[in-house]
Amino acid sequence: MNTFITGGPGFVGSALIKRLLLENLGLTVAVLPGEDAGHLPVAVGRVTVEPLSEFSDYATSLQNVDCVIHLAARVHVMQETATDPLQEFRKVNLYGTERLARQAAKAGVKRFVFMSTIGVNGDNSGDKPYIEGDVVHPHNHYSVSKYEAEVALRQISIETGMEVVIIRAPLVYGPGNPGNFLSLLRIVSKSFPLPLASISNKRSLIYIGNLVDALATCATHPAAAGQTFLVSDGEDVSTPELIRRTASALGVPVRLFPVPSSIIHLAGKLIGKSPAVNRLTGSLMVDSTKIRRELGWKPPFTMEEGLRETAIWFKNNR
Repeated sequence: MNTFITGGPGFVGSALIKRLLLENLGLTVAVLPGEDAGHLPVAVGRVTVEPLSEFSDYATSLQNVDCVIHLAARVHVMQETATDPLQEFRKVNLYGTERLARQAAKAGVKRFVFMSTIGVNGDNSGDKPYIEGDVVHPHNHYSVSKYEAEVALRQISIETGMEVVIIRAPLVYGPGNPGNFLSLLRIVSKSFPLPLASISNKRSLIYIGNLVDALATCATHPAAAGQTFLVSDGEDVSTPELIRRTASALGVPVRLFPVPSSIIHLAGKLIGKSPAVNRLTGSLMVDSTKIRRELGWKPPFTMEEGLRETAIWFKNNR
């Protein structure tokens, strides 16, 4: 099976390529002009493409491709300067995805696997884990654009017969991870005292090795066609427990002390960090029963194993 991957040089894409090579699949990776792809295995084909947009032309690159795994996206922007941020997200995540999918269908691609986000469901699950059938509550520009892309892809599938598979994932962690989890590693590694001991939330995560295994399964399993799947490690942890486990993996002491959550939220509001505080204190649980039941998928790594591998990478690269 010939597989075309967008976003291949990135965090998830690099790990996915290594996983798919185990399946002896023919792989071609879309690389942007000037993008560093030197770390990709030599067995992987590369094609230079223009940035994804409603005007992108990937038609030639999609010839003789059986499956597209679409990872490329405009992700969270820390200091957004665009006049219309939602429109900027839509240019890539909606219009670019729709353009790519229509060109893929026209080229005869059989399956299109789309990396979405649990943010489509919402940003706080409360006491009940999110499932695929929930009413969606995308909570920011990124998740709105991802949901709109999901809707567009389902319509394209109806019109063309190309199989579409959608995966929604929570926070991804693992060797090489950027973003929020890397920030957590840096803070925990210094054993700073943290006022988080009283938080009693529950959050789902997914280790990069588990995510790419799920993506590989969705690319190849016949029963995945037309489905949306939520994925996670299958173990929900509170913020204090995650910090303790991360500290243990790093081999450093952990220093947590209790502060009422109302005080934490007030402090977050005063310094303009309410969204970050909400992520630390709120619950976001994911029920991955569907993919386990319908595809027989099981995460190949435990959270303990994932944190250990992440800690080894962090200590070797800081």
